[in-house]
Amino acid sequence: QVQLVESGGGLVQPGGSLRLSCVASGITFSFYDMGWYRQAPGKERELVTTITSGERTDYADSVKGRFTISRNNAKNTVYLQMNSLKPDDTAVYYCNTGIGRKNYWGQGTQVTVSS
Repeated sequence: QVQLVESGGGLVQPGGSLRLSCVASGITFSFYDMGWYRQAPGKERELVTTITSGERTDYADSVKGRFTISRNNAKNTVYLQMNSLKPDDTAVYYCNTGIGRKNYWGQGTQVTVSS
């Protein structure tokens, strides 16, 4: 049974930083590409960043230069380091992986950027 569990969200002031974590279980983690998505109130879920099994990364234009995705295969964990946070980054952040034709999601972690 595949499970993804996110943590690390919270309330932060504009310009601040947070690090999100997502622990995966039920899969051979190192085999799979991983991604972070986010969904703001009233908006569709959007892709933030991805990291392949070979650690190639890609970012949405809105977060380039501010967010960094990384993975630790020994800990079955993918991270999202978020710096220079803006109010527009406020959203629920979800961890994701795709296996075959199926997408797996975590429960999400709330990130709120506000003064």
